[in-house]
Amino acid sequence: MEKEAFPGLAAEIVACVRCPRLVEYRQAVAERKRRAYQDEAYWGRPVPGFGDRAARLVIVGLAPAAHGGNRTGRMFTGDASGDWLYRALYRAGFANQPTSRSRDDGLELRDAYVTASCRCAPPDNRPSREELANCRPYLVRELQLLERARVVVCLGQIAFAAALAALGELGTGRPEPVEGEGSPRPRFQHGALFRWRTLPWRAGGLWLLASYHPSRRNTQTGLLSEPMFDAVFARARELLNRD
Repeated sequence: MEKEAFPGLAAEIVACVRCPRLVEYRQAVAERKRRAYQDEAYWGRPVPGFGDRAARLVIVGLAPAAHGGNRTGRMFTGDASGDWLYRALYRAGFANQPTSRSRDDGLELRDAYVTASCRCAPPDNRPSREELANCRPYLVRELQLLERARVVVCLGQIAFAAALAALGELGTGRPEPVEGEGSPRPRFQHGALFRWRTLPWRAGGLWLLASYHPSRRNTQTGLLSEPMFDAVFARARELLNRD
């Protein structure tokens, strides 16, 4: 696919008004603002993916945070989850710096691309099934455009299901489990690894690697630790080196 397709897809995402509940919520948050950001202009629109268009690593998250991506206009930027993600990507060599505060802060992703299951900030971080389905075509098209992708890391169960659904629409079928994962149907579990040896729309295969989402709830309760998160991206790096 032509790389010029990325800007066109991003513009289409930013203009999307498919989900009335999400449109109302994202705009209301942008108008009310949080006291700490009263002097900032909130993005208040759907947030497109971000990163290296020739990436071999794709990270799929849940959705922009109300006062994170919905404020800054970039996925995982300006919130605690983003702090965790970009530190881990930096340590694994996929980012040029460990922090992300704004769209123009100099962050560059190296061989990595960050996207999400839902492009608008949802109330309580819970998009509905219909809203996720409305957003899925954008993820499908990104996966088509990211022709060199070899590893998809899914942050959380919703992202895991969204990635499987998007890849299913591309005709992949079920992936095969790796390293003793016995379930014939892919199930979310931190560290679970699956593989498609061939893909119907391009040459090469694809790995699917699951991780807990670096949400405050998961990190503050200890469900996800930084060594656990680092191990996910070290594994992604090892898989890329293998291929």
